[in-house]
Amino acid sequence: MRKLLLPTVLLVGSNTFMNTAWYGHLKYKSQPLWIAILASWGIAFFEYCLQVPANRIGNEVLTLTQLKVIQESISILTFIAISYAMFKEKPTTNQWIALVLIVVAAFLTNR
Repeated sequence: MRKLLLPTVLLVGSNTFMNTAWYGHLKYKSQPLWIAILASWGIAFFEYCLQVPANRIGNEVLTLTQLKVIQESISILTFIAISYAMFKEKPTTNQWIALVLIVVAAFLTNR
């Protein structure tokens, strides 16, 4: 269980940076596209600094499929947090149901 904690924490950080890089620039649409691209790449650098060790450490105790499903579940959760924090978008009932199904998939993959 302890071997799962570090990769999970690293993936939460990684996905927070990733979602910020992918969607954060939408808050600043008046900026030129090249600035948005450079800013996104700069943020993505920190995403990779966390994602690569998360996968290396996680792969010691998980299969690639298990890692990917966990990563996708975390990605959805961090997306919900980022979209609410930056854009005040609240998830719909269908989106919550979809998230629950993804979490079920993560559970089934890790059995």
